[in-house]
Amino acid sequence: MIELPDLVTGGLAVGVLSALALGGLLLRAQRQQEGQRTEIARLRAQLVETDRALAAEVEHLAAHRLPAAARQQTHASVAVPGPLRPQTSGTPLGLALEHVLDALRAELAAQRTRIDAAAQAGMRGATREIQAALYRLQDALRGLQQKYDDPELTQTLFQLDHENEQSLRRAQVAAVVCGAWVGLAREESHLVDAVTGGQARLVGYHRVRVHNHLEAGTALVSHAVEPVAIIVAELLDNALRHSAPDTDVVVNLEHVHHGVCVTVDDAGVGMTHDERARAQRLVAGSDPILLTDLGDPPRMGLAAIGQLTRQFDLGVDLSSPSPYGGVRAVLRVDSHLLGHIDPDVRPPAASAPRSTRPASREEPAERPADTAHGYGDDRAEDGTGSAHDDRDSAFEEQPATGSLPRRRRRTRATAAPEEPAVPRPTAQRPEQAAAALGALQAGTAAARSTADGRTADEAATDTETPAEPDHTAPTDHELTDHEGGTAR
Repeated sequence: MIELPDLVTGGLAVGVLSALALGGLLLRAQRQQEGQRTEIARLRAQLVETDRALAAEVEHLAAHRLPAAARQQTHASVAVPGPLRPQTSGTPLGLALEHVLDALRAELAAQRTRIDAAAQAGMRGATREIQAALYRLQDALRGLQQKYDDPELTQTLFQLDHENEQSLRRAQVAAVVCGAWVGLAREESHLVDAVTGGQARLVGYHRVRVHNHLEAGTALVSHAVEPVAIIVAELLDNALRHSAPDTDVVVNLEHVHHGVCVTVDDAGVGMTHDERARAQRLVAGSDPILLTDLGDPPRMGLAAIGQLTRQFDLGVDLSSPSPYGGVRAVLRVDSHLLGHIDPDVRPPAASAPRSTRPASREEPAERPADTAHGYGDDRAEDGTGSAHDDRDSAFEEQPATGSLPRRRRRTRATAAPEEPAVPRPTAQRPEQAAAALGALQAGTAAARSTADGRTADEAATDTETPAEPDHTAPTDHELTDHEGGTAR
């Protein structure tokens, strides 16, 4: 039989063991709780740090990355900075921030296109009204040129007409950049006439030297005449503006395998590689053109070329430097835009450079003294011979294809008496044509005075000496003959 003390001792031992076990468990629980508190504190600190990092990234996005992405839309060289912490790239946070930048770029591009389209529409309407007013002024000036015989007044009218031509060209280029039609419908014309017509629209036209190596009669189809004239005018304008005033701009017209090339070489400052690349992108016309990309003030010449090359299937290349140290611009006109005009039936303008290629057939032995240009080829090469007996019959106003007037040469109803054959005159200088016109006006005034009862000597005494030609403005033949006898 177990005694009571033994039971008490056993119970106490069991109680002590239980207390020890409970104390161990309590101690372990306390240690676990302390570890949990430490982990919670650590996680809390990490959360605070992550929150601060996120706030810093958002602030960096708003203050630096978004403005840089917006500027990059107009200045491709602007670099968009990355996140503050490189380890953010590729994480969900980094991807979310990149999505924000992409959405901003897309929205900015859409808004720029919408705003630019509205600006172009407004400019199209304004330039249309300006062009109409300038065409009316041009017709009025040319009417005065035909009405009055005073040499000084005529010279002033020529200068005003040329200044009006500059404004008309700029308005036309602005309209083309904004997506408008070129504004004129022309008949099929000699290609050399389109080139010299573009030349006559410029202030420094006398510095341009055109070398015609085309086969006689090479022509442009009607819808390509005005675009080619505009492109040539803009290429020559760039060449003249960026080269010294005492240098020439050389133009060569040559046949190539698939058509004709018009090459413009200047001795100017040239372009850097980046400038040439940007110019080539503009003239290629492959990318949409925004007014905000053209600078302030906008430089629209190359942009207008790009619009025309895309619309009329032409090609312009600016990737090569000129052998004269400047820029070489090449306009390519493919065969489907070319035609042929019989140069005997409808010769090119008298002031246009003659072809250096030998004629494929014999030239006629004799030519009428009065051609379709309003004067005969029997004038002296110095341009001082009599051009016509009646200046008012040299031109005829006819309605144009569209709403604008068209200018045509008037031919005689009866055949003129044949005269001895003389060599075809070389390309006239502006001062020669102006001198011929002055002599024509003096002779007309003398004839009218003689008809009033005075002698020819008295009339010649009363006639003023023709004014010295102004080399800064084109002559009337340059403003009309270069255009192939059609309206501007």
